Amino acid sequence: MAMPSPVTEELLDYTTSCALPTPWAQFTLHAFVEHATGKEHLAMTLGEIGNGAPVLARVHSECLTGDVLFSQRCDCGAQLEGALKRIAEEGRGILLYLRQEGRGIGLVNKMRAYRLQEAGADTVEANLALGFHADARNYELCQPMFAHFGIHALRLMTNNPRKIDAMEKLGVSVSERVPLLVNRNAFNNSYLNTKEAKLGHMMTPLAEPVAQDGEL
Repeated sequence: MAMPSPVTEELLDYTTSCALPTPWAQFTLHAFVEHATGKEHLAMTLGEIGNGAPVLARVHSECLTGDVLFSQRCDCGAQLEGALKRIAEEGRGILLYLRQEGRGIGLVNKMRAYRLQEAGADTVEANLALGFHADARNYELCQPMFAHFGIHALRLMTNNPRKIDAMEKLGVSVSERVPLLVNRNAFNNSYLNTKEAKLGHMMTPLAEPVAQDGEL
């Protein structure tokens, strides 16, 4: 289990760790407390992740409606499950669980945004109508959390180019983007299309390489 590290002290503190058995693997769950807000952020780790090799990783923002209540209005819960499954399959990886519900606007405001969406607004328009940014998330906590485990390079599971840019600006190298395209359905199809059109999310599956003449 990880021990307290001085690199976390400026923004947050490591507090404790414990075993967390899941349907896919037994992870180690680590807790951090953010100084500015008192929020508790989590990391789930599996295998040897501090050996310098790029780590399969997911930076997941809390979505109580999707992660816990099985909402089909988004793809968040399916992304969380899919990321943990992939890490378990590889036997090595990390998932950061950041407490920034509703792209940073909080649970109640996310529900208000849902009401606006039910009246015809899309997910970006709804956030803006409530006086928030389209995406108000902040990823600065990721750097000290990754540094706590000796991680400096990621194979990042994401469809969001802004998340990749944020990691790079923090000095955390992204050696590979691993798409995480899951659970498109009748309830979230418009939402996913808006994320692609207005937030730049990469929602098209990566094409398989085309063999050239003479190649197998």
